[in-house]
Amino acid sequence: MTTGKDQSTTRLTIDRLDHDVLAPFDELAHVADRGRRRYRVWGFDFDARAAILTTEIREHWAEDVKEQHRANHRRLVEDLREEFGERDLDQKVQNFTDIGTKPVSILTYHNSMFGQIRSAFTVAAYYPALTGACALGERILNHLVLDLRDDFRGTPQYKRVYRKSSFDDWQLAIDTLLAWDVLLPDVAKEFITLGELRHRSIHFNPSTYANLRSDALTAVKHIRLIIDRQFGAFGPQPWFIAGVLGAAFIKREYDARPFIRRYFLPHCPFVGVRHSIEMDEHPRAQFIDIHDYGDGDLSDEEFRDAFNDRDPASIAHS
Repeated sequence: MTTGKDQSTTRLTIDRLDHDVLAPFDELAHVADRGRRRYRVWGFDFDARAAILTTEIREHWAEDVKEQHRANHRRLVEDLREEFGERDLDQKVQNFTDIGTKPVSILTYHNSMFGQIRSAFTVAAYYPALTGACALGERILNHLVLDLRDDFRGTPQYKRVYRKSSFDDWQLAIDTLLAWDVLLPDVAKEFITLGELRHRSIHFNPSTYANLRSDALTAVKHIRLIIDRQFGAFGPQPWFIAGVLGAAFIKREYDARPFIRRYFLPHCPFVGVRHSIEMDEHPRAQFIDIHDYGDGDLSDEEFRDAFNDRDPASIAHS
C-alpha cells in the first residue's frame, strides 16, 4: 500500500502498479524512483526452540529472569511432549536440541521437507532422517539447476545440463551452479560432504548400522547449514546490504540475478526508507510506503544509512 496518489500521467510511480510494492520484478524495474528503493527480505520460516532449550541460566541474571527462563524451558518441553509423544521424551528432547534451530529461511519448497526430516530424527527414526536429508540435498541441487538454467543459455555449462530432466551426478550440478555464481563456495563444500555421506549411506554399507544416529545427525546438520547459508533471510551472504538495523535488504547489483529473482523477490516488497509494516486482521503484513521518493539513485550504503537514521515522524502510515 502506498500513500498519496501521483496525478502525473507520464511519471510511473509504484501506486500505479496492480500489486503495488509486491508487483513483479519486470514492472518494478520501470518505476521512476527505482534508484531510491530496495527489496526488503520478507516471508521466512524459523524455529528457535532448540536455542532456548540449550541456553543455560547465568548467575548474574536477575531472579525474575531466571524464573522466566525456567518457565519457558518447561513450556517448550511440554510442547515437544504434545508434538512427539510421551515415550522416551528425554531422548526426543535431546535429539531435537542436537539438531539446533530451524534455519531462518525464505519460504520455498524445502521448508516443510526439512521440518519432516527434523521430526524423524527427533523421534529416533534415524534412517529416514538420514536418507531424507540426503534426498533433500539432491532435490535442492535439481531445483537450482532446472529452475535457473534458462537464464544461462549462453554459458558453456548450459550445453551439459539443458537436456536433462534430473541430476543424480552431484558434482556436475555443483560445478555448474558454482560456474553460474549461484552456489556460495561454503555451501558447495557442504553439498560435497553431504554427497559423500549419501553415497556411503544409500548404497549398501554395513557400517551404516553402527553409525546410524551420528550419520543421521551429521546429514541433518549439513542440510540445515545449506538452507541457512543459501536461503537464509538474514546473514553475511553477499547479496544483503551489510549493517542494516533490524531488517535485511537486497543489494542493487544482486536484485536482477536469476537466483535472487527466482527465490527471494517473490516475497520481498520493493520499498524506500520511509516504509512501515502493519498487520491486518488475519494477520498478514501490509507494507505502507509513500508512492514517490523522487529522482536519483542511492547507493546501498546511502540507503542503509538513510534507513538506520530515519526520523520516526517521517515514516509512512495507513
